[in-house]
This record gives sequence, structure tokens and C-alpha cells, in this order.
Amino acid sequence: MTPTELHGLRIAVLDDYQGVARELADWSGLESGGAEVTMFREHLGHDDDAVVAALTPFDVIVAMRERTPLTANRLERLPNLRLIVTTGRRNASIDLKATAARGILVSHTEYLPSPAAEHTWALIHAAARRLDAELGAGGSGWTHDGGWQTTVGRGLDGRRLGLLGLGNLGARVAKVGLAFGMDVVAWSQNLTDERAAEVGVRRVEKDELFASSDILSVHLVLSKRSRGLVGAAELALMKPDAVLVNTSRGPIIDEAALLDAVAAGQIGCAALDVYDVEPLPADHPLRTAPRTVLTPHIGYVTREQYEIFYRDAVEDIEAWAAGAPLRILELAVPVVRTGDLKEDAANPPRLSGPPTTETATEPKV
Repeated sequence: MTPTELHGLRIAVLDDYQGVARELADWSGLESGGAEVTMFREHLGHDDDAVVAALTPFDVIVAMRERTPLTANRLERLPNLRLIVTTGRRNASIDLKATAARGILVSHTEYLPSPAAEHTWALIHAAARRLDAELGAGGSGWTHDGGWQTTVGRGLDGRRLGLLGLGNLGARVAKVGLAFGMDVVAWSQNLTDERAAEVGVRRVEKDELFASSDILSVHLVLSKRSRGLVGAAELALMKPDAVLVNTSRGPIIDEAALLDAVAAGQIGCAALDVYDVEPLPADHPLRTAPRTVLTPHIGYVTREQYEIFYRDAVEDIEAWAAGAPLRILELAVPVVRTGDLKEDAANPPRLSGPPTTETATEPKV
């Protein structure tokens, strides 16, 4: 496709919540060729009709992770759509069978694995040291009789960190736990003793993981077998002062069971970055639930990450327009591997070309 054929091409950049997409990449090459680039700051919502109405005019969609699902029902109602660029190396919310059937190409971008691991530790520290209660008190007066030292936190040295999943992200979190002097253990359905030993941790059985961990952090891909994996029975095993951390996907934890557990004081704290429905509705009970530390799915949200996302998105569009598409995402035959690096990927994507950097293996964020 020549630059003149870019003329009239309509590109939608979705869910640019912070309004930074334009400044973090050079879109001028596309626009000078006649393409029209529209940045959507607001989420389009969950109603199929509203999403389709907003996206019908567009030839290209740049999807920010899984914020706006592109389901078969939506795709079949977008007759102009020819290219989807997803940020990151996988996107479970894009129906790849439907895109293949409709001849819609899907490209991906690279991904930094470090931000999600870093944010996991931000949540762990916030929960352990009760930063939910202590942060921000200065504005209302840090005095001995009004907001100064109202809680007593817990240290990490010598305590047990349990990891539900020991793939790329889980291994990164494990190394930090070891550096803090924690006893780090892990479990997942395919995890082996050998894989655990490679990371410097010990494999335990599932019940022991839940019953013995002081901090339990979830690091699995959402799939049919991981959905609801943490339910009422697992929560009942946990210590009353244990912290449950989830930076992976909300539905891995049974939300109703979790709400019951924090309301009853069955666990010490739920530190969450992911939810069943996102953005989390204003009237959602988690917003007012006790014993929670909540962040709005920002585990992957860093300037460095976004620079990669938007830079690669522009490259993907330009390459596709030139007839030589990059980083093609295709549906592949599911493969179960030893360990759990990709063990929970139902219908995993096949990536075109060899991995080029450490970003090749994307964490489960």
C-alpha cells in the first residue's frame, strides 16, 4: 500500500485513559499520508451496540490490552475493519477465530515484563504496611491526635510468600521475595520440583500454599481451568492475617467468595489490581469493602511500557500499509508445557518471527 493509499484510512486508538498516546509516538507519518487518527480517552463501555456504533467507521483499531474486548459479535458488525493492533504479545479479549474468518489481520507489540512485577510488590508493601490507612493523611492533619501513626504494619523478612503460578512474572516476584529474606513457595497445576528449584523456591501442594502463606500472589493466565481457581474453599484455608494479591486477571478469584472473606475478616487483606469488570463500576461492593487495597489495573502502566506500545503500534500500521505486516498474531494449537510459563494459555496465539528481546515472554497482567 503506497502513501497515497493511506488517504482516508481511519485509525481508532482505544482507551487512551491518560491522554498520552499522541505524545508517546510519532503518528505524523500516518497522518501526512492522509490517514485520520482518532484517540478515544473514555472507555466505550460494555454495551455491544454502543461499541459497534463508535467503531464502525474505522479501518484500523489499536487496542490497549484487554480494555475493550473485540468479540465475534462485535467483529462481525464492523465491516470496515481490516487491521487490529493489540498492545502486548497476547490478548484474550480478541476472538482470533473470528478475525481469521473475516480476514482481519492482527498484529501485536512488544512488552516489558518488569512493570507488573514491580506493581505486585507495590501492592504487597501497601497491604503489609497498611499504606491504605497511612498514606495521604497529611492533608487532613498528621498530628498525634489526628491521623499520625494509626496502624501497626507487618514486616516481610522470615515470612512465607506463596506464588500461585511460577512463570515469567511469578519468577520475577519470587526473586524479590528471596531478596527480602522470605520463604518462597509455589504451586500450579503443571509446576515441577525442578522448575521451582531453578527459580530458587520450593514447590508445595495447593492446600499447603493457601494454608501456610502469609502473602499469596496470583500469577496465572486466565483460562477455563484457572477461572474461579481461588474460591471459597481456598480462601477458607488462608490465615486470618494473610494477604491475597492479584495482578493477573480478576476472574481467577471468585469475586463473591472474596467479598464474603474480607467482610468476615477471614483473610487479612485483598490487594487487587484486576477485576471481573473493568473499569470497576462506581457502585461495586469492592470499592467500599473492608480489608482491601485497590488499584485500577495499572500493573503494566508505565511511561516506558507505553512508549513501546505506541511506537510499535505505529510501526505495525505502517508495515501493514506497505504490504509487509509485522508481529502477526495468529491462532495456534494449544500446547501444555512443563512448568507453568504458558500452561494456562487456552488457544494460545502463534507469534510471527522469533522473539527479539526479553519482552518476548509476556507476564500474565
